[in-house]
Amino acid sequence: MEQYKGIPYGISSFKQLRRERLYFVDKSQYIQKLEKSGHFLFLIRPRRFGKSIFLNMLRAYYDLNDASHFDTLFDGLWIKEHPTPEKSVYQVIYFDFSRVGGKIDELSKNFNEYCGMMLESFADRYESYYYEGFARDVKAKETARYKLNYIDEKAKEYGCKLYLIIDEYDNFTNGVLNEDGEKVYHALTHATGFYRETFKQYKGMFDRILMLGVSPVTMDDLTSGYNIATNITMRPEFNMMLGFSETDVREMIRYYQRMGKITRDEDGIVAEMKPWYDNYCFAKDSLDTDPKMFNCDMVLYFLNNLILSGHSPEQMIDPNTRTDYGKMKKLIRLDGTGSYRTSIINEIAEKGYTIGNIEESFPAEHLTQPEKFKSLLFYYGMLTISGRMGAVLKLGIPNNNVRRQYYDYLLEEYRNIHPLPTYELDIPYYEAAVNGNWQVMLNQMMKMYSENTSVRSLIEGERNVQGFMNALLNLNPYYLTAPEVELNHGYCDFFLMPDLTRYPMIEHSYILELKYLKADATESDAEEQWTEAVSQIRHYGEGPKVRQMIQHTRLHLIVVQIRGYQLNRMEEIELWHTK
Repeated sequence: MEQYKGIPYGISSFKQLRRERLYFVDKSQYIQKLEKSGHFLFLIRPRRFGKSIFLNMLRAYYDLNDASHFDTLFDGLWIKEHPTPEKSVYQVIYFDFSRVGGKIDELSKNFNEYCGMMLESFADRYESYYYEGFARDVKAKETARYKLNYIDEKAKEYGCKLYLIIDEYDNFTNGVLNEDGEKVYHALTHATGFYRETFKQYKGMFDRILMLGVSPVTMDDLTSGYNIATNITMRPEFNMMLGFSETDVREMIRYYQRMGKITRDEDGIVAEMKPWYDNYCFAKDSLDTDPKMFNCDMVLYFLNNLILSGHSPEQMIDPNTRTDYGKMKKLIRLDGTGSYRTSIINEIAEKGYTIGNIEESFPAEHLTQPEKFKSLLFYYGMLTISGRMGAVLKLGIPNNNVRRQYYDYLLEEYRNIHPLPTYELDIPYYEAAVNGNWQVMLNQMMKMYSENTSVRSLIEGERNVQGFMNALLNLNPYYLTAPEVELNHGYCDFFLMPDLTRYPMIEHSYILELKYLKADATESDAEEQWTEAVSQIRHYGEGPKVRQMIQHTRLHLIVVQIRGYQLNRMEEIELWHTK
């Protein structure tokens, strides 16, 4: 029987992937598009979207030392049948700045040592194209700057073409920014900062440059010294270059079905993954033309678990993404307070989206400006382009993986003020899902809300009550919970859609309408609001979309009315068509 291709989870080496016959989603058709877009390019994408493996493929494609291996490395890929004239004609200098780190007073030394090491490796690799002793002479230069200048001089003398590829060009500078603050970062990238001077050196030195990173901050700081690059981040022709389309995912599933490694239904697998990993759009001009993109590392994490264990991962969120969550927290507290940014996080968590525009680049000293935060969340993959509202964009939470990170942050903020015993909800969650005993679950939530007096100062008002409820409801493993879901031409507060793929024992689903009254509201105000809520929730429950989403489960319509900090009224509303 033919040996099946392994899942390349955690693999960033293109040569290793091809040598070990691991599964590869072909993105080589973008090589032509990159060449046509300019000689000096940079692209920003969130982490875990396949940046490193893509750059590694480019390195193998352009490296003249790999010319003899081209047919083997690229067998079956699009670019083998459509090669460009620049295939295998470059000497490639490859930097991965995620490997540079350390304390701020060691950073310059570490950066110089890493770059020097990579340049010495370059000299060893390509000495045969220069003269005997070339590598020795490069290694004799005291600093990476001198080594690079010498390589540049000899490359021009010998007619050699140089291609510079940088992975995570912003990694350690963003680390400095998060850890040490804006003043240190400014010194690093401005004036005589070594990083800024290094980029100035690149100007006029290379035939082609491609840099990939996560945020736009560093690039803007360097533009006065390195102002030749074209930002292709939001160009529609590159919207699908990184990440997986649904077609890519389905083809992968079918392959492993043919190989006998997956026995589950294709549609069921896709339906399980989509709410957690899908729905990214990186170019506003692609909204109506391109399919949404999956986070490729998450897909590989899921399928690797499915193939090896025979079932879906117990945790739909890859534990490795907790580092991304930590970076978000540091961004929120960048100026020491984070009050405005916290309010944005609350808005996004409560509504599922925010409105704004994306700035393509900005300097570090502008990072704390309010209007920049939404752009940073977009670049870090915490928001995606989900629609247009006139001249501005609707920036939404892409999926449950990201949504959970928002709610984890909110719960952590609540717990920092006063303990929240969320473990007490484990059994009530089960009771609501399997036995329809929703009263225990919601009464426990209302108790947490009303009794934690310290938390109340953080969550005053209707919108913040919704955020509190959202954070708790999203801990419920039996439902895919999202705020502001459109049902029957209206937007309900909470729709608990049963996750029947993972938990087929679920028998009940819920629509919740949450109403908030000020503490001094009259009984007349309360009754009027209640009547309106009953009418709204019945309208939501009658929508044809609801029947499809709840499948065989029984639908419960629950209205919750809060007055001040106390539960005022909570009832199930009868819907004649409910099963």
